[in-house]
Amino acid sequence: MNAKIILDELVRQKLLKPELAAQLTKDVEVSKKSVEDIIHERQLVDGVQIAQLKARLLNIPYKKLVAEDVGEELLKLIPEEIAMNYRVVPITKTKDLLTAGMLNPDDEPAQEVLRFIAKKGKVDLGVYLISRSDFDLVLRKYNPYSNEIRAALQFVKPTDGKGASTYTRTVKLEEDNPATEEAPIIRIVASTLREAVIQKASDIHIEPQRNRLRIRFRIDGDLQEVSALPVELHQPIISRVKVMAELLIDETRRPQDGRFRTVILGRDIDFRVATFPTPAGEKVALRVLDPTTGLKGLGALGLTGSNMDIINDGLEKPFGMILITGPTGSGKSTTLYALMQIMNKENVNIVSLEDPVEYYMDGLNQSQVRHDIGYTFASGLRQILRQDPDIIMIGEIRDAETAELAVHAALTGHIVLSTLHTNNATGVVSRLADMKVDSFLLPSSLNLMMAQRLIPRLCEFCKEADDPPEALEQIIKKELEKMRPDVKKGIETPWKIYHSKGCAKCKNKGYTGRVAIFEVFKMTAELAEIIDSGINDNKIQEEAKRQGMLTLRGDGIMKALAGLIPIEEVIKETAES
Repeated sequence: MNAKIILDELVRQKLLKPELAAQLTKDVEVSKKSVEDIIHERQLVDGVQIAQLKARLLNIPYKKLVAEDVGEELLKLIPEEIAMNYRVVPITKTKDLLTAGMLNPDDEPAQEVLRFIAKKGKVDLGVYLISRSDFDLVLRKYNPYSNEIRAALQFVKPTDGKGASTYTRTVKLEEDNPATEEAPIIRIVASTLREAVIQKASDIHIEPQRNRLRIRFRIDGDLQEVSALPVELHQPIISRVKVMAELLIDETRRPQDGRFRTVILGRDIDFRVATFPTPAGEKVALRVLDPTTGLKGLGALGLTGSNMDIINDGLEKPFGMILITGPTGSGKSTTLYALMQIMNKENVNIVSLEDPVEYYMDGLNQSQVRHDIGYTFASGLRQILRQDPDIIMIGEIRDAETAELAVHAALTGHIVLSTLHTNNATGVVSRLADMKVDSFLLPSSLNLMMAQRLIPRLCEFCKEADDPPEALEQIIKKELEKMRPDVKKGIETPWKIYHSKGCAKCKNKGYTGRVAIFEVFKMTAELAEIIDSGINDNKIQEEAKRQGMLTLRGDGIMKALAGLIPIEEVIKETAES
């Protein structure tokens, strides 16, 4: 479908801003990708909304798929290669009718392929338009991970576990003509990487134990074992990963770092590799950098209501610092990337300094620090200021020198985005003062201060409403009393909290993904006066209350009452304010 038609309709429905639609039009021309693929990769609009919009424009019915209903016999009707290349999957099959789901029902070659399959099976053909997420879930069923591993293990020759195999360097998941003894190892590694992407894992751990090789994925913040292999395969598998990341195969005594990119499910995925020597042998950790899961819009992260309004207002200012705080693993970098996506326009120069560069974004000038050669955040920031930047992103402010340079960059007309380690948004001022930044510079340089945490998202299919116990009811009441009327609008009594018992959809975990909770504190004339008169944490807290700042706990309770997250996790992750 024509990109302009889709973009015009998205703008008309206020799902995209006109200036972003104009930028996407240019991106389509340059990248040669479809506008839907670009929107999907950048998480700009919900996939179901895109599918429903296309269904209306094409006058083809939309269907919500349940991947569990698509069995092995159905999958045999449309081979995996055809499903991937033409973006079609089977839905149902009766004696006289085959129904299929298509991402692009107006694609003539895909129509021809389906008509051929229906004619061959002597059945009529029915077509529905489906969402990208449903398509991916069905596509995943073609390659069950455990079956692939078992099949590969049948061809592994017994070894004594000594030495390391040597392979030709490649970033392909599977080579075209690998040597017979290497093929099973290549398939095991390829299947593991593919499964990690399918399960939306953030990390892969390949760990030698005394009598087995353990493979674990980190999914939604928790590690879970996905496979146990014979310990004899440890060295060949580690060597295969090292070859892909261009690491020294025969160096096993010291840690090494590397990186490689490969194509999985039709998209570029980066893997960051780190080896680590242990008594049982080398352990490898791979960070999975999938742009479709790591690059999200602010709404997809969990920013809503008054917090979103404050941030949108802050982004309109021509200069100043926007600092995000939170512990390691709380999603700060993801939020930085979301902010940069909003500001990534043709008329601005965005330069970033990262450690390391996690996601490559078109339109940005991204640079990675190298401490081993003296290229640090501080030295890199000095160089960035010579690159005529409008917007500067610094991965983290770790020391006094970087803090001072960042403040001066903001004072000289730049927007500066960065992260800082404090417990909450109101602690940013004190933290910068502790880093020897002159306090009189802060009112003019600070714009927004944010804090965030990640909370598991309840499974939509098995969550159930409960009455809160008295202790939780008192906490809810206390937090709601602090909120402005416009913030808590729509919250009605009796309050309900939600829990998920687990089901097949969420693999009995009760959770699917995570949602961030936020607090956003802005610079005001009143806060500037407090800073000028001598930084006082109690007075800063009072100013936050005067602003009506929605605290981490308050934002979490609002989302818990809306059925997004469990309130117990909110209480555990936040302090009483």
